Order: sequence, then structure tokens, then C-alpha cells
Amino acid sequence: MLTIYGVTRSRASRIIWLCHEIGIPFKQVPVIQAYRLPDPDAPDAPLNTHSPSFLKISPAGAIPVIQDGELLLSESLACTLHLARKYGQPFGPADAAEDALMLQWSFYACTTIEPDALTILFLHRAGQAQSGADQASINNAAERLVRPFRLLDDHLARSGHMLGGRFTVADINMAEVVRYAQSHGELIEQFPALHAWLADCQARPAFQQMWRERLAEPE
Repeated sequence: MLTIYGVTRSRASRIIWLCHEIGIPFKQVPVIQAYRLPDPDAPDAPLNTHSPSFLKISPAGAIPVIQDGELLLSESLACTLHLARKYGQPFGPADAAEDALMLQWSFYACTTIEPDALTILFLHRAGQAQSGADQASINNAAERLVRPFRLLDDHLARSGHMLGGRFTVADINMAEVVRYAQSHGELIEQFPALHAWLADCQARPAFQQMWRERLAEPE
């Protein structure tokens, strides 16, 4: 059985969402991020990314990690792309061209969008203005996201999905990154096709199942 190391309140959410879409059974080992604990090295600390037993699995000390048979794999996008390829259509690539496009959009999400989207996630609070340097950081991040969001909006207005005319792992990978900026409604609502696509992605039963599991975890 597939094993996922990592709490759902992490990038493991991408993998869990895909597993629910495909129907892959999995065991989840809830490794929590060390930075979320007052003392991750305390004897009674829960299993976390500083725990010696986890560092044997992930010397980088990062979640998520999956164990798929003999394969031990880190990096969430590598994990989702591997599983999509392994289990195939409709979520995985139909051919080499689709495989390349799935890589392209996944890399675009993590390199061009994720850093600024994470700034908004960590600093923005449901549209409320922040003070001083935090607000300046939010404004700068939102400004930098206009260009990639416009590109996505134009693409989705024409295609409806990231590729192939259907919902695939590329939609999951992109949607989970765009979600980080979702609290900045003023930004997202500038792009109607992107806004509608994200809402459709998050209305899917598999996303809703993952999200319920995520909300059930401690903050």
C-alpha cells in the first residue's frame, strides 16, 4: 500500500487529493512540520520533520514523502506526477506531449507562482489590510502575480483545463498553488476564467474530501 508521510496541512494535500480522485488506497503517517511545534526535539514531541526516525526516511527533513513499493520519493510535485503516470488516464498523460505539458505547468506553478502566492498565504488575512512591511510585501507579491495569473486566465478561457480538455494532475498541481493566493479576493477576481476554474476544481468531491480531512487536523 502507498504510504504518505506528512500531515494534510502541508503540500501532502496535493498527493492526497490525487489519491482520492484516482481511488488509490494509502496509509498516512502524520509527520508535522517542526516549525509548528514549540520544541520539536522534546522527548514528548509528536513525530515531526526533526524526529530522528523521520530523518532516516527524509534526510532533507521535509514533507511530504511517499513510499510506493521500493520507491521512496520526496517533493510533492514529483509524487503527484509519478502517481498520475503510474495509474494513467484520465489524470495522467495520454502521450509524451501531454507528459511534457504536465511537467511544464507544474514547474511553472512552483517557480513562477508559488513564492509570491505563499507570501499572500502567510501574511494576508481574508482581505484585511496589514500594517507596514507586511502590507508592502502583500502588495508586491500581488503585483508580481498579475502577469502569470493573466497568462493562466487567457489559457483557461480557451481550454477550460490545464491540458487535454479534461481534469488532470496538472490541474491539481496548479490549483493547489493558486489556492495560496485565494484569500486575496481582489487579486483573484480580476481573472474570471481563473477564478471559475479554481472554484470548479475545489468543488470536486475528491478535493472536498481532502479539505475535510485537512480541517480536522489541529492548526
